[in-house]
Amino acid sequence: MYKILIFDWDGTIIDSAAKIISCMQLAAKDSGFYIPTDEEVKNIIGLGLPEAIKILIPDVDQDGIELMRQNYGRYFLGNESTPSPLFPGAQKSLEQMHSRGMRMAVATGKSRKGLNRVFAETGLGYLFETSRCADETISKPHPLMLEEILQETGVSASEAVMIGDTEYDLEMGKQAGMDVIAVSYGAHHLDRLKGYNPVLEVHEFPELENWLESQGVFA
Repeated sequence: MYKILIFDWDGTIIDSAAKIISCMQLAAKDSGFYIPTDEEVKNIIGLGLPEAIKILIPDVDQDGIELMRQNYGRYFLGNESTPSPLFPGAQKSLEQMHSRGMRMAVATGKSRKGLNRVFAETGLGYLFETSRCADETISKPHPLMLEEILQETGVSASEAVMIGDTEYDLEMGKQAGMDVIAVSYGAHHLDRLKGYNPVLEVHEFPELENWLESQGVFA
């Protein structure tokens, strides 16, 4: 059925919303911009950082974007201590699916530096055969990062599925011509994701492995 699972990271595998919100608000304050609300920041989780900043601060210029990037990175990569735990059951399920031969990849709005850091911190990087980050391709919801993953892995869109917690993830998957799976515990409310006709709604991470088992993916 599926030859590769392509995961979003923030809000799908790791519970980082509180940290992202805090860092974005601190960065806006330090940069002298409007401080976005929690909900406003949650709405842009999943986008590349420049795209997210443009939505939060519509009249920002390029210098302002760069200032925000620097301040956000300073907090996110060192000066802000809000924890970002893995969602319950995520590590075990990912490890079990990997051990059963499931190919997996990551398509994320994080930067390459940020993804490499969380791969190292969680020890999960070895589970994913490839990944794409927003600063090395086009940000979600454009499908290019998925198209690049498919080209690299030699898998067709019909043999892949995009798994994520935001409209950006699911829109990207649909534009790439693949099935999508919605997780309900992340940044965007499930009601916002239903319109993309996900083949599965996941409320707890282990449900994904169980569903794949029932579909004969591991047979």
